[in-house]
Amino acid sequence: MEAREIYELWLKDSYFDAKTKEELQSIAEDAEEIEERFYRDLEFGTGGLRGIIGAGTNRMNIYTVRKATQGLANYIRKNQGQEKGVAIAFDSRNLSPEFAEEAALCLAANGIRANIFPSLRPTPMLSFALRELGCIGGIVITASHNPSEYNGYKVYWEDGAQITFPKDVEIISEVNAITDYTQVKTITRREAEASGLYRVIGPEIDDAYMERLKKLVLRPEIIKEEANNLKIVYTPLHGSGNLPVRRILSELGFEKVYTVKEQELPDGGFPTVAYPNPEDKHAFALALELAKEVDADLVLATDPDADRLGVYAKDSVTGEYVGFTGNMSGMLILEYLLSQRKALGRLPENGAVVTTIVSGKMSRDITEEYQVKLIETLTGFKYIGEQIKLFEQNNSYEYLFGYEESYGCLPGTHARDKDAVAAVMALCEAAAWYRHQGLTLCDQMRKLYQKYGYYREDLFTVTLKGQEGLHKIHEMMERIRKEIPENIGGVPVAEFRDYEKDVCLNCATKERRPTGLPRSNVLYFELENGAWCCVRPSGTEPKIKFYLGVKGESEEQSGLLLRDMADAVKKLAE
Repeated sequence: MEAREIYELWLKDSYFDAKTKEELQSIAEDAEEIEERFYRDLEFGTGGLRGIIGAGTNRMNIYTVRKATQGLANYIRKNQGQEKGVAIAFDSRNLSPEFAEEAALCLAANGIRANIFPSLRPTPMLSFALRELGCIGGIVITASHNPSEYNGYKVYWEDGAQITFPKDVEIISEVNAITDYTQVKTITRREAEASGLYRVIGPEIDDAYMERLKKLVLRPEIIKEEANNLKIVYTPLHGSGNLPVRRILSELGFEKVYTVKEQELPDGGFPTVAYPNPEDKHAFALALELAKEVDADLVLATDPDADRLGVYAKDSVTGEYVGFTGNMSGMLILEYLLSQRKALGRLPENGAVVTTIVSGKMSRDITEEYQVKLIETLTGFKYIGEQIKLFEQNNSYEYLFGYEESYGCLPGTHARDKDAVAAVMALCEAAAWYRHQGLTLCDQMRKLYQKYGYYREDLFTVTLKGQEGLHKIHEMMERIRKEIPENIGGVPVAEFRDYEKDVCLNCATKERRPTGLPRSNVLYFELENGAWCCVRPSGTEPKIKFYLGVKGESEEQSGLLLRDMADAVKKLAE
């Protein structure tokens, strides 16, 4: 059916509630808006749903959430997993509690026990809880760091990681097989509770999570000595990190923690920021004001579902607060963990660090220094979580640390997704250790650059919204794929990788080999001077992303290399 026909059906069908119909009636004269809301079903991608909240098949609402859950329920029942149940968590976004409730009641209507948190929790706590409860899967209602008009729905499997191939494709197939919303089952909460299929997760899971995190601490004696010398400003950006982050810091002994009051309480409208993303320097405005007032050493921010951590630190040389990229904070934690494990005799011979192909490359030098394996995966932390499962299944490597450039890392195996609560803990422990050595985090970052090289990375995106935008993104990828540049910014391309076609091309010898990774619509260029760039459409937003990185012999040189590289890469998008 055409978009207008589906729109009319939603207006007439008694299945859809009065509030939904009222919203749709308000756009009756807006043909373009009707087309945008109904030209397709909101895509259930490889991780789940993400979209703008509103009425329509291409929007996040109770009906699209129910449909996705019915598809998941069908898949669980086909795999005889209904007895294990599903864990559900949600963040502070608008309608997150309502969407979580709808998912729980749909599962219960299908005979699958729903274990749901009573209030908002970070995404990594869902990953922990489903493993602790022995569930077959999990659902998190969140749109991560997207603007306030968005919400989303992420699916996890029993290992605690987001679904990967082939389960993602199989679940997508089940969701897409539902063409009639009346096929979707639901019951009332009273009915679900009476049948024992709706259970509220108790505080014992929170307590177990905290205890598991504290076991990751390597130098408790240093924390005890230095904790009260560190001043930490923290903002949850109106999200789910407030209570768990402050709790873990308090239980470890960090008492000088100053929370940004204006951003402390949950609010899905995110009234103090345009974009609740710790990657965005503007999100730190209030936190940096407070940091200057209290003379803080560290300034930390977590996103709404508390899986990403942004960091500023005071530079003792300039007295200014310096922002750290996700690659920089990841390298500070990585080097600290490996160096202290080695010093303590706890660095295993089969240790492994996992990262993604678009993340910074300093990890190659650090892992070589400490003689541990470095494994690169496709973009997305679910692939890092998948590696932990494979390590356990194959008894091959011992997982030490995982990180990605987009401000996410995981220091431990208690969860199988990036964990900003654990990252706060690890970074503050590292800060305490370096303070004990007379160093700030800025001092230590300079030492890493001096030792391993001046690595710099950048990212820019092209946003192309709507049906026409998706078409243009596809055309751009195909053009770059077919017209492989011989050089970028005058630097020869040494190797070109097309992950969708599973081919690595040596540009000098023309030899070809497989990529060794799953097929994905990603293009990668390795340049002769150690620089690189990568192009991929976003899996969750109407964007195409261009990642790039360089290595220089000095801060000034790396800055110039990065500028020239960025100019050259932007020409690929023209």
